[in-house]
Amino acid sequence: MIDIALYEPEIPPNTGNIIRLCANTGAVLHLIEPLGFRIDEASVRRAGLDYAWLATVRQHADYGAFSAAVAGRRLFAFSTRGEVSLYDACFAAGDLLLFGPETRGLPGPVLDAVPPAQRLRIPMQDGNRSINLSNAVAVGLYEALRQLGLPGMR
Repeated sequence: MIDIALYEPEIPPNTGNIIRLCANTGAVLHLIEPLGFRIDEASVRRAGLDYAWLATVRQHADYGAFSAAVAGRRLFAFSTRGEVSLYDACFAAGDLLLFGPETRGLPGPVLDAVPPAQRLRIPMQDGNRSINLSNAVAVGLYEALRQLGLPGMR
C-alpha cells in the first residue's frame, strides 16, 4: 500500500479531507508535528475529521521521529520545487508520499534529503503558485494507486 505523510499541516479541513481520502483508499496517514490544530474529539468534528475512525492515522512528534518510524521505505516529496513530474515517477507498494504545510511547503533541508528523482511536482499552468494540499494529495495518491492496479479497490 501507499502511505501519505503531512509535514506540519496547518489547516484542519485539508487534513479532514485527506483523512477521508485515506479512509476510502486504505492509505495510512502520518501526521508530523507540530500540527496547526488540535486533534481532540470536538476539534475533529468541527473540522470534518469525523472519518478519522475509518482511517489509520499515526502521529509523529517531529520529522526525526517520523524518519525513524519509516526507515528503509522509499519517500517521494511533493513540491513546486520538484523537477520530476509526478507522471514520470514509478511507484511501488510501500512507498510514502510526503507533502508540506499549506503556507510554505516542505523546508529546504527536508526536501534536500530526498533524492532528486524522488522530488516530484504536479504539472500546472506556468505562473501559478500551487494547488490545494488535499487536492495535491488526492492527485498523487491516485496516480500511485493507479500504477499499482488500484489494490483492494473497485
